[in-house]
Amino acid sequence: MDLGPYLLLAALEGLTSAAVLALTAAGLSLVFGVMRVVNVAHGEFFMLGAVIAWFVTAHVGGPPWLGFLLALALSPLVVGAIAAAADRLVLKRLNYDPEATIVATIGLLYLLQQAALSFYGPDARPVPAPFDWRVRFPWFGYSGYKLFVIAAAGALLCGLWLLMARTRFGLVMRATQYDPRTAQAFGIDTDRVYAGVFALGAGLAAAAAVLIAPISQAHYLMGGDPLLLSFVVVIIGGLGSLRGTLAAALLIGVGEGMVSVFFSPTLAKILATLAVALVLVFRPEGLFGARAR
Repeated sequence: MDLGPYLLLAALEGLTSAAVLALTAAGLSLVFGVMRVVNVAHGEFFMLGAVIAWFVTAHVGGPPWLGFLLALALSPLVVGAIAAAADRLVLKRLNYDPEATIVATIGLLYLLQQAALSFYGPDARPVPAPFDWRVRFPWFGYSGYKLFVIAAAGALLCGLWLLMARTRFGLVMRATQYDPRTAQAFGIDTDRVYAGVFALGAGLAAAAAVLIAPISQAHYLMGGDPLLLSFVVVIIGGLGSLRGTLAAALLIGVGEGMVSVFFSPTLAKILATLAVALVLVFRPEGLFGARAR
């Protein structure tokens, strides 16, 4: 039995999952790293991204790629605006207290979920892919759109790195992360920074949802698995560490793809949960997180 084709297929499926997971988890990690807020509603921002993608593609005429590009541009903006409003109306009033914000984001989770159920409905609805060509390998043909998902997620993550490392907004974010009081003393409006970071984190989740929606469809309950896997990735990689988040997403995504192809998806999730338990026991700060002093 030649394992080559199966290994290649598992690697490609794993890379597709890892790309979307890295984008989603990067938003969660960014919010915690800068704001010290555990955003339990992060999965619902992911869900809103897919629902908005369905709405845009269903109501825009023309070729499928046009509706998809509009959805990819508009969905993160709309979801980011909703997140910024939630930050101003809820989290800011709680003074970003860690315990209070967890309860508040749980409430936000149910609010967004029920709003989607009321206006969108309970049915899963397809989002058309922008193209349907396939890439021919020696053993099989593979979806060109999934390869596009990997490339698009990689481009967005590179853009996030450039934003963090090369722009004034990234400098302000890092200053606020390291010492909010000193940042305020130097004239930085930390409330605006927090609103922008919360919007950016939600926008990344929405962009990931737009990319995966043509593969998995849009549904009002689709936010649960991305939230759980994002927490798995962030815990393994290290809370607040974007580098750790990317490494852990690659590890979990490719590992899950391999295990799912050769064994079962259930076993893949069991192993991911076991990995979290081992990291919490032997390295609580995560693989790339800083040790507490």
